Amino acid sequence: MHMSLVCLAKPVLYGYFRSSCSWRVRIAFALKGVEYDQVPVNLIKDGGQQLTEQYKTRNPMQQVPAVEVDGVTLSQSLAVIQYIDETRPGPRLLPADPKKRAQVRMISDLIASGIQPLQVSNYDRQVRWPLESILKQTSGKYCVGDEISMADICLVPQVYNAERFKVDVGQYPTIKRLNQTLLEIEAFKVSHPSCQPDTPAELRT
Repeated sequence: MHMSLVCLAKPVLYGYFRSSCSWRVRIAFALKGVEYDQVPVNLIKDGGQQLTEQYKTRNPMQQVPAVEVDGVTLSQSLAVIQYIDETRPGPRLLPADPKKRAQVRMISDLIASGIQPLQVSNYDRQVRWPLESILKQTSGKYCVGDEISMADICLVPQVYNAERFKVDVGQYPTIKRLNQTLLEIEAFKVSHPSCQPDTPAELRT
């Protein structure tokens, strides 16, 4: 009975409106139709609220997001997305087909581990995305075939960041096409950084 009550509680997302990792989790919740609460963690204010001792108890890595769900606290956006996919009904975020599932994980890992650190550190504004050539092979309507997956969830926030850092996304026609298609989907719209509880007034649209 106790576990059932825990599972009925709304998940709580500790995140930042502009964090691509937080945005990934928001997209996943939206695609699955999961209601959740948000607790903003401002990465700039007061030297970074994620660096406080209070937040460190939730995520020892002192990063966002952290998600309280089903009685546990999870961090690392890809792990959170896969947990949501495995425990909530709704559209699959990882394909049933093993080969397609491996492709989704390959693309997601490339974005999360290969591209994002370069962008966040501003190490290379004109990073050459090997992603473009991979997506030419794997994509249909979406990143892998014609079903939305975790790969799409990772792609859109990264393109947003690339455009913020003045990367000419037009160099990557497959990425540009996929991003434009995905941004028309409601789950990507409602989770956008421009309309979150902690979005500054001047950045709201």
